[in-house]
Amino acid sequence: MELEGSELGTKEYWETSYTREIRNYKSHGDVGEIWFDEDSQQRIVNWLLKQESIDKQSARVIDLGCGNGMFLIALGNEGFTQLTGVDYSPKAVELAKGIAKDQSLNITYDVADLTQSEAPELGTYNIVHDKGTYDAVSLCPDNPKEKRTNYLETVSKLLQDEESLFIITSCNWTEEELLTSFEDLFVKHCSIPTPTFKFGGKVGNVVTSVVFKKRPNNSN
Repeated sequence: MELEGSELGTKEYWETSYTREIRNYKSHGDVGEIWFDEDSQQRIVNWLLKQESIDKQSARVIDLGCGNGMFLIALGNEGFTQLTGVDYSPKAVELAKGIAKDQSLNITYDVADLTQSEAPELGTYNIVHDKGTYDAVSLCPDNPKEKRTNYLETVSKLLQDEESLFIITSCNWTEEELLTSFEDLFVKHCSIPTPTFKFGGKVGNVVTSVVFKKRPNNSN
């Protein structure tokens, strides 16, 4: 199954969007729009804070498709110190750097396209976070399947070991679809509860949040 291509899957769309948001931030201090499910960020932060195995000082966290960087800002304000964000939009990275600086938080941001067959070397992490980035890759009008495959292989390489966590929130794919697409590289660790709706007697989720770990035979 493929999603229909959309401008949301193009770099040009996000460059234009973040150019506008940089202007708004400089003029009004507005950090910009949340793409979908504003509560998702806090749900993930709250879940991470409840994990006794995660040490806020030593855990290395990377946010893929970081946008304005507010997820990492939230973690920084909770005491996480080793934070990295990447985005293929230079304007997004520019905005994120400006916000972090103004909030006196030491967060590393880099421009990186994770959909290429030879992705940039970014190191390894204990926590890899994706909110909507896999969705955006899936909406790319040009070779979305190939780009998704490259993206997931890159994610696998970013995970430090088999205990590292890949946390993904999607508004386009169900948990079952993610499990099927990820089964070669990842295994499900748990689901993070998200809002539900009832329609026609059936209950569904507005968004899906799943935590994965790397398959043992995919250690890098």
